[in-house]
Amino acid sequence: MGIDYYKILQVDRNAKDDELKKAYRKLAMKWHPDKNPTNKKDAESKFKQISEAYDVLSDPQKRAVYDQYGEEGLKGQMPPQGGGGGFGHDGGSTTFRFNPRNADDIFSEIFGFSSPFGGMGDMGSSRASTSSGFHRSMFGDDIFSSFRSAGGESSIPRKAAPIERTLPCSLEDLYKGVTKKMKISRDVIDSSGRPTTVEEILAIDIKQGWKKGTKITFPEKGNEQRGVIPSDLIFIIDEKPHSIFKRDGNDLINTQKISLVEALTGCTVQLTTIDGRNLTINITSIISPTYEEVIKGEGMPFPKEPSKRGNLKIKFIIKFPNKLTPEQKTGIKRLMSPS
Repeated sequence: MGIDYYKILQVDRNAKDDELKKAYRKLAMKWHPDKNPTNKKDAESKFKQISEAYDVLSDPQKRAVYDQYGEEGLKGQMPPQGGGGGFGHDGGSTTFRFNPRNADDIFSEIFGFSSPFGGMGDMGSSRASTSSGFHRSMFGDDIFSSFRSAGGESSIPRKAAPIERTLPCSLEDLYKGVTKKMKISRDVIDSSGRPTTVEEILAIDIKQGWKKGTKITFPEKGNEQRGVIPSDLIFIIDEKPHSIFKRDGNDLINTQKISLVEALTGCTVQLTTIDGRNLTINITSIISPTYEEVIKGEGMPFPKEPSKRGNLKIKFIIKFPNKLTPEQKTGIKRLMSPS
């Protein structure tokens, strides 16, 4: 195929537009000639290759021709057969009109400025050098100096602050695991450099046993704008109150109200688990105000080992009678007195 544009950008053949932009940003900042003053010739060649690869792969028409006929077909050295949109007649054969864009123009379109490194050097045009001079004279300093570290190295453009949103989940969601669909609307820059609004459905996979405060990050799903890397979209798990159970780490707590007689003589607790099973727990022990019945393995799944579960703890509120008759008091004393 000749030049492998996918390999140059370090993306796979199914890469989408946002993946292409991300790859271009990373490589263009690394190989920009002004960042490589001691190796400018090689860097310039690499920078042009990266720009040409992005120019082809980000354009659906150019990419289709390249995928089918390779670099030769794209540049008219091996004319594709048959006509169609984007093709013109040249000497009786059908060729694709491929006019590579200027590497500087592509860089400016993606980053919003011609060079964050203080001039385009041998790559620079009069427009680029004028741009750099304008920023220096207008503001008294190089406004792109923030892109340089103390050691003179350059970093990628700043990234917008993350966007955080609470994601309420029921205890059932966190017990069983579930996929929630979230519709978002955001601004993006299309291939022609114009802003447009798109809607997208995000699938959020809630894993078994996840806890309140767990974060799910969708990288760079914020609004796109020139010269700024889009913000990450972060969903933070919140736990809705449950009518029967309260969560304590990986354990579940259920509270039962019982009479004094039941506390002294025993009782039976009927419970429906979060996954719909019926539990019958017979308690024969004397139930004091601090007593706790523990049923092992009936709690929440462990986040890292969903096959394991915490415990179910049953606590009790003992309802004491408001008053007793003389006969009841005498009977209780007789029953409770040491034999």
